Amino acid sequence: MTTSAESHLQPSWRFLFRHPAHLLAFGFGSGLFPRAPGTMGTLVAFPLFWLLSPHLADMEFLAVLACLFTFGVWVCDKTGRALGAADHGGIVWDEIVAFMLVLLFTPEGWAWSLFAFALFRFFDIVKPPPIRHFDENLHGGLGVMFDDILAAGYTLLCMALVKSVVL
Repeated sequence: MTTSAESHLQPSWRFLFRHPAHLLAFGFGSGLFPRAPGTMGTLVAFPLFWLLSPHLADMEFLAVLACLFTFGVWVCDKTGRALGAADHGGIVWDEIVAFMLVLLFTPEGWAWSLFAFALFRFFDIVKPPPIRHFDENLHGGLGVMFDDILAAGYTLLCMALVKSVVL
């Protein structure tokens, strides 16, 4: 249960450094951007992917993502409770993990990466069914994380369709 003081807490660098979960939930600070924090958080996935992917086989990378997703449920829940807003706009760990999943299956090349980024942001913002349903009805950290995984799934499906036509 949040107190009145917690429900009015505004995120800041000071807040992020109060607990490591907050720093992660806010994508190492990218979620503090005043405009489009989800887009900024999605961008953080690129360097993390480039850092991790050369060292892991695809199945190992998927296992790491599963761990990051599971950990993200706790991180996002803890941070949302501290802010008094379960899915605060600055919480971007969900975008980071989901977009790293997209990048794992994205063909090489900047055009494919840009296309993947645009598609993912589209689905994350528009939230077509059933994404919106889960966004509105699944609460806590799992709700925060799950709708972005669905957006990643839509992105990958669209990319597979385009790839089958283009290549």
